[in-house]
Amino acid sequence: MAFFTASSPHAHNRRSTPSLMMSVALCALPGLLAQSYFFGWGTLVQLVFAIVIALSLEGLVMLLRKRSPMSALRDNSALVTAWLLAVAIPPLAPWWIITLGLIFAIVIAKQLYGGLGQNPFNPAMVAYVVLLISFPIQMTSWSTPIALAGGALPFTDTLALIFGGQTLDGFSLQQVRAGIDGITMATPLDAFKTGIKNGATPHEILDSAIFDSMAGVGWQWVNAAYLLGGLALLKMRVIEWHIPIAFLVSLTLFSLVFQLFQPGSTAGTLVQLFSGATMLGAFFIATDPVSASTTVKGRLVFGALIGALVFVIRSWGGFPDGVAFAVLLANMTVPLIDYYTKPRTYGHKG
Repeated sequence: MAFFTASSPHAHNRRSTPSLMMSVALCALPGLLAQSYFFGWGTLVQLVFAIVIALSLEGLVMLLRKRSPMSALRDNSALVTAWLLAVAIPPLAPWWIITLGLIFAIVIAKQLYGGLGQNPFNPAMVAYVVLLISFPIQMTSWSTPIALAGGALPFTDTLALIFGGQTLDGFSLQQVRAGIDGITMATPLDAFKTGIKNGATPHEILDSAIFDSMAGVGWQWVNAAYLLGGLALLKMRVIEWHIPIAFLVSLTLFSLVFQLFQPGSTAGTLVQLFSGATMLGAFFIATDPVSASTTVKGRLVFGALIGALVFVIRSWGGFPDGVAFAVLLANMTVPLIDYYTKPRTYGHKG
């Protein structure tokens, strides 16, 4: 059977790289809409701004390299990078956060290595980690879910806060996050880790306002939406099942084992699976065809390694969510994984 093979990253199916990248973006729409519904206009504003900045940077770099900008812009890889970074940062983060992040993603993590197909690390995750380490306050200032905040921030105030630093009435981001109760609410993963360190039981933590009987108000539905989009990617054969399934199974097994032998020491399985960037990471980030393992067995090892690292970082690391760090650490191991999992050539001994 003949297959269409696109330019790097080599995707063996009947669709070109631009078509594959556009499919990824379209399948991420349910997650984007869920984030906007539960956290306000900020995510949509960040996305539109990110796409403009990413395409501008991609075109500028191609001109500096004396190559046609349209050849790079048409592959939609900059669009996907902008999309992933925009949904990963807090919705009301200042405009310069996404700008600096995309400079690292497009210019340094991608084009500096030669462009699409040459980068050893996921560009969006490189940018996210750089931003998280450099600007921890801005990168951890997630908005309180609308259901708990008492209402959504108006669109005009969202624009003013992102691009001007305060709402039309003069309120800063921290004042908006605190709301009328004067309490700044953490994300579910952060709240769970802090609660455990302070001696609270998992049952007590899950009874807090930010949790809604499963994994966090808003967050559980955002993850469910990305799961739906991920299943669509599998159905369309845009991605293979090995990495996301290995990721989720590994994360589940580690969670169950520690719940069995050290109950109350880590977040439960549902919290692990439906909080933070779990489903986004499993289906849309870890499956990057350029920086992931290329062999069948290797993809299983790669996905399982990410799941294990996510659990370890979430449970004992310095950051509440470990998806970006886990993906980058696993990217480092890809040459070794591919070397030991490459299939034996027909007619040769193993």
